Amino acid sequence: MAALPYFDDMICRLGLFTFLMMAYFSASAQLEQSVKDTLAKYPGVFAVAFKDLQTGTELLINAQETFHAASTMKVPVMIEVFKQAAAGRFALSDSVMVKNEFKSIVDSSVYHLNPEDDSQEELYQQVGTRKTLSALMYEMIIMSSNLATNLIIEMVDAKNVTRTMRDLGAAHIQVLRGVEDDKAFGKGLNNTTTAYDLMLLFEKIAEGKAVNAPASQAMVKILLDQHFNDVIPAQLPPDVKVAHKTGEISGVRHDAGIVFLPDGRKYVLVLLSKQLPDIKAGVQAMANVSALIYRHTQAK
Repeated sequence: MAALPYFDDMICRLGLFTFLMMAYFSASAQLEQSVKDTLAKYPGVFAVAFKDLQTGTELLINAQETFHAASTMKVPVMIEVFKQAAAGRFALSDSVMVKNEFKSIVDSSVYHLNPEDDSQEELYQQVGTRKTLSALMYEMIIMSSNLATNLIIEMVDAKNVTRTMRDLGAAHIQVLRGVEDDKAFGKGLNNTTTAYDLMLLFEKIAEGKAVNAPASQAMVKILLDQHFNDVIPAQLPPDVKVAHKTGEISGVRHDAGIVFLPDGRKYVLVLLSKQLPDIKAGVQAMANVSALIYRHTQAK
């Protein structure tokens, strides 16, 4: 009978553990339902991938759905640049000739980019000059420069980018080509991704495992300077920092990145969309989801 207090204490502890686990799963279920309810108010197809990097918990909604990658493909390209630089193929300080002439992957015919279709027009004024690879990569990410992207893809080769994605565990990201290859687009030869794969990539970056720790830290520093901030960071407090990359084509808006909370915690969030009849409404929907997830992290 003397052992009963021990068993009573153990039962109490198990009861508390069960209660806490039930509360945790209830909160996660409530978050998932809230996100689904929010997105249901807006026309379009959405995907969400969220991972708390402290607890490992995830929220996945349509996370294996395939989307046109739009400019989120520039993150895999950035990873490949750092990988090849680490292998000694080139240095980030090397200079690259700026040109506006590229070959289609369909038939090697020449095509040119239109500055008016690019979010960074200044680089076109520098055709015929040389820019450092690091400067081009920075513009590729923070201003989503299409011209810089195509110059870099010529250097690193799209096939190598996709191969590196497989090595990192991203089974469905496909980087086939540069930007604005209309012949390839017409044949459905597009860069694609899933929310889940982008989540894996940003998790690798956040944990210092994308190439190596110094490279991952350098990537975060670049991503923190993102110029376009109308989705994930839009409704977050100023002291919350987001290292992220957006993407946009007709009917498509994406945002994916790492959210750094003031207390040192961080999480990865990927928000993808397609078939949006109203881009502004789609952006609002995803910004609302980002705010919901942030509030969930603060309620713990």
